[in-house]
Amino acid sequence: MDPIQQAGKAGAGPANAGQVKAITTKAGECRRRPSAFSVAGLLFAAALLLPGCAAQPAQQAPASPPAASQAGATSPAQRESSAAGTAPVPEIPVRPATPESTAAEPSPVSLTVAGTSIDMPVVPVGVAEGGAMEIPDAFDRAGWYRFGPAPGAAAGTAVIAGHIDTKSDTAPFSQLKTVAAGTLVQVGRQGAPALNYRVVGVELMAKDRFDGSSVFRRSGPHELKVVTCGGEWLDERMDYSDNVIVTAVLE
Repeated sequence: MDPIQQAGKAGAGPANAGQVKAITTKAGECRRRPSAFSVAGLLFAAALLLPGCAAQPAQQAPASPPAASQAGATSPAQRESSAAGTAPVPEIPVRPATPESTAAEPSPVSLTVAGTSIDMPVVPVGVAEGGAMEIPDAFDRAGWYRFGPAPGAAAGTAVIAGHIDTKSDTAPFSQLKTVAAGTLVQVGRQGAPALNYRVVGVELMAKDRFDGSSVFRRSGPHELKVVTCGGEWLDERMDYSDNVIVTAVLE
């Protein structure tokens, strides 16, 4: 029941991916033990999650060349530089931190995994205080990392995460570790047709060796990653030893 740490500051879209640490659970919030999935070691220098490194809102570049770029024209900075006898100051274009392809995709609203009881709403989440990815408190609700690609994006991984258990019982996501290759995963989307994915692999990744760059990325082939906690419960850490990561691709 814990978030991915160092994913970026809430309310700001990270410009790079690779610095999310883990998805972890808060002690005492799960059943006899809190559930958590660790996203340790993400270096989001150009992709999804930017732990504690959220980019400041960038200004849009002008739609057309500024007047200074036209023949015979100079900008105020260039005129001041010429008057001072120094080299002209170059004008540096900027662009938004969030890729257009990511922003254009409809948000996911539901997740269903065939052969399991996983049939739940999905809500967009960001980064919690301390730089961790937010996870919905409700065990029957999943969170989609809204600073990364959405399901159906042209590239990168869409990440959906949820808790493995509660204070009194196991949660639907506890079944992820037994999902077989070829299982149908359906993602409902707001104002758009649902998407069908097929599971291609289930991995148990140790949290202390978490490879965030393979989970959270904004480039490369598009995939869906569904994540929760798994492995052994470690009393000294008050957390699970591993993350269960289900990877699926579009049909």
